[in-house]
Amino acid sequence: MDWASLKRGLAEDIVKRLFKLNAILFGEFTLTSGLKSPYYIDLRVIPSYPDDFIRVCDAYYEILANEVGSFDRIAGVPTAGIPFATMLAYRFRKPLIYVRKEVERGHGRGRIVEGVLNVNDRVVIIDDVATTGESLMLTAQSIISMGGRVEDAVVLVDREQGAEAKLMKMGIKLHSLIKISDAARILLDHGLISGELYNKILSYVRGVG
Repeated sequence: MDWASLKRGLAEDIVKRLFKLNAILFGEFTLTSGLKSPYYIDLRVIPSYPDDFIRVCDAYYEILANEVGSFDRIAGVPTAGIPFATMLAYRFRKPLIYVRKEVERGHGRGRIVEGVLNVNDRVVIIDDVATTGESLMLTAQSIISMGGRVEDAVVLVDREQGAEAKLMKMGIKLHSLIKISDAARILLDHGLISGELYNKILSYVRGVG
């Protein structure tokens, strides 16, 4: 099976699993970025369901294997990205690092990047969802400041709210299993959301609603 077909099949399966586990919720939500949204994606619940967690990690694995190519280290974005990054580091037998939200002050080693990072190491960043791209960009900047190279970032879902374009300006390609507009289409096709909600999501993505 070619990668495009495999990716479509994975996306359909994962989206249905996320809906079943209430990892995709609909209503009125305020995101970390302060933006309002008619839906919320909570992948922090996934590791509580081992079979689904493995399946989601399989999807990440295939993206890395088919779209990213070679890399030296895997970086998880705290906190939601770390469980997936940990599993991927194990499966690829690659070192794991992560970036603190704040530098340790007054104790420890005063580091922002935890783990071993060598100059010119090519690091791929793993997170759950991309919205504005801020968390991914901050993680990349910290790694670059320590001498690493970041050319790729991988998320499960792209909310299509500017992350891809912002990362591209830094020379980083954003890879995702699925965009939210395509995820909504899958849910609609399987009768899991109404046409009204589908249109509301599309309007939101386009900046109309």
